[in-house]
Amino acid sequence: MKITVLIENTKSPDRVELLYEHGLSIHIAFQGNSILFDMGASEAFSKNADVLGIDLSGVNSAVISHHHFDHGGGLSRFIELNKAANIFLDEAPDGESYFKALGFIKRYIGLDARVFDANPERFVFVNQNTEILPDVFIIPKIELAYPKPEGNKYLYLKKGSEWRNDEFLHELILVIKEEEGLVVFSGCSHNGIPNIIDTVNKQFGGIPIKAVIGGFHLIGLPMFNTMAGSKREVEDVGRKTLSYPVEKVYSGHCTGQKAYRVLKGVMGEKLDQIHTGIVIDL
Repeated sequence: MKITVLIENTKSPDRVELLYEHGLSIHIAFQGNSILFDMGASEAFSKNADVLGIDLSGVNSAVISHHHFDHGGGLSRFIELNKAANIFLDEAPDGESYFKALGFIKRYIGLDARVFDANPERFVFVNQNTEILPDVFIIPKIELAYPKPEGNKYLYLKKGSEWRNDEFLHELILVIKEEEGLVVFSGCSHNGIPNIIDTVNKQFGGIPIKAVIGGFHLIGLPMFNTMAGSKREVEDVGRKTLSYPVEKVYSGHCTGQKAYRVLKGVMGEKLDQIHTGIVIDL
């Protein structure tokens, strides 16, 4: 399996020609299939794909982890480039997604509904465990054995005049099964990375996990680079992750630099950071 991070919040020190943004997009080459997991916040992921020699028109299946712009902002560009691949995602949340903080910051962070209206045949809404390709699975229901990230407190659903915290029922997990174990992809882990790993562990009967890759949403206010929750709480996330049969963890995007350093102190060599353009061979 070859995993290429098409875009992420940070630039690669040795690939300065690549674009980066607050978003995530990952390309996966597996058993002759071309899979796209998330599409960043804009069309920038597709420009990086060109530089990296990845043909998005040849993608077999695309998956969007949840209904936020930084994971599906490039939807319209992908549909322009790729005329055939199904795009898998969970049902839309019951309300419009917003970021709200400090009493005066209010920003719509959902997907562009016009893309869905214009291309209904391209989308497959998944509400149960689904094998989208041989040994490639989507898990849409995440069990909650542990607390969710503190940073979720800034994320809301607006329906009419009603505001309520987003419970992230629209978040899903991508799991790829190899002979040596599982590879787990999570866009933002709004349900908590320990809950995501726990769910996968239960669904697959304790099969070892070769790698977990994605964002862990441990950042508080992105514009100030704050860490959500206390140092002790973030350390606990690392300890819980280590309690499962996980060989390696690759984290980035909404994990945040401060939280990453705290996690690194707990997880050591089991944790690495992803950057735009990084390639992981598993």
